[in-house]
Amino acid sequence: MKTKTLHRLTHVLLILSGLALLISIFTPIWSIYLNAPQYPEGLAMFIHSNKVSGEYEIINGLNHYIGMKEIHADEFWEFKVLPYALGIFALLCFLSSKLASRTLLNITTVIYLVFGVGFVFDFWRWLHDYGHNLDPHAAIIVPGMTYQPPLLGYKQLLNFEVWSYPNVGGILMMGVGAILIILLIVEMRRNKTQKL
Repeated sequence: MKTKTLHRLTHVLLILSGLALLISIFTPIWSIYLNAPQYPEGLAMFIHSNKVSGEYEIINGLNHYIGMKEIHADEFWEFKVLPYALGIFALLCFLSSKLASRTLLNITTVIYLVFGVGFVFDFWRWLHDYGHNLDPHAAIIVPGMTYQPPLLGYKQLLNFEVWSYPNVGGILMMGVGAILIILLIVEMRRNKTQKL
């Protein structure tokens, strides 16, 4: 006989996922670190759901010499939308648990995964734009050179070593995606078993 009840562990993990998404609104999502001989202590830039923090003003000053645009949070529409999107997904997780709805769990999972892929692509596009659309009158021009930071991992850009990887908020967001996929699969199998 088919039941609408989700497994108890599913309820718990959905609530934890909602809480994780709320935390990700207030913690850095991504980190970009730069290291060079003239900056042995390194420079860090942190991307949050609604702002950029860290030493991005110093990075802006350095990027000016190679013709990169300055980074200003108010120029990104994503910072106006992302906190609300994460809040809505948190609410959907809570509702899926409260209503014990497999359908809502399935819908939340699919939309969240589409959102995640779109988020990563948008971030890559942002990095590509900053690294390739350079001022042709910049003080330092290296023919054929672009300065796109890595989306994930390490890259050498002139005398700078650049690392890019998820911070607390990004790890939580990826963890929620993995949990939702697992819950979707587990609940689909439970539903199939209960029909037999």
